[in-house]
Amino acid sequence: MHTLIKYMDGFFTIPEIKFRRNCKMANKWVYTFKEGNMTMRNLLGGKGANLAEMTEIGLPVPQGFTITTEACTQYYEDGRKINDEIMAQTMEGVKWMEEVNGKKFGDLKNPLLVSVRSGARASMPGMMDTILNLGLNEDVVEVIAKKSNNPRWAWDCYRRFIQMYSDVVMEVGKKYFEELIDKMKAERGVTYDVELTADDLKELDRA
Repeated sequence: MHTLIKYMDGFFTIPEIKFRRNCKMANKWVYTFKEGNMTMRNLLGGKGANLAEMTEIGLPVPQGFTITTEACTQYYEDGRKINDEIMAQTMEGVKWMEEVNGKKFGDLKNPLLVSVRSGARASMPGMMDTILNLGLNEDVVEVIAKKSNNPRWAWDCYRRFIQMYSDVVMEVGKKYFEELIDKMKAERGVTYDVELTADDLKELDRA
């Protein structure tokens, strides 16, 4: 639990106060889930506004942050480049998220994993991209495997992360990975993905 302290227009935890102070720039590009609400759909997008609203009414939402739709517009105006101000506020958001959740990216004792979801002012079913399990790497996945006592689940999470990141960020089509999975299933003489073992998935992730 974090102690609440009076600061400006409300009561906030120490990590939240640090985040607010560090983001006092000409433009505010990043909002924590605690800073928004349902009326800010145009600025936060549908998902961001909904997460902020759920946080506001007290639902147990794992805390994160939203990069605004204005930041997206600025990205395109800057020739598809993330300017220094947006990047700085995003990194402050990451630091805040680590403090609030009590976890840290890449930490081998208590690693932070997040989902990255795109959003828009208007609903666009089937058009939004998602990356799950951001924060996993070969070292962290071993930690998750031991903590969960379920190596197969951990390596499958890592497989999904690699596949999503490659598709969304690197623009490597899903078909490439589906072919690798189909090839391995044929070699192992199995029909379904769930029949692949933890060692199979580990080999697949390193392919």
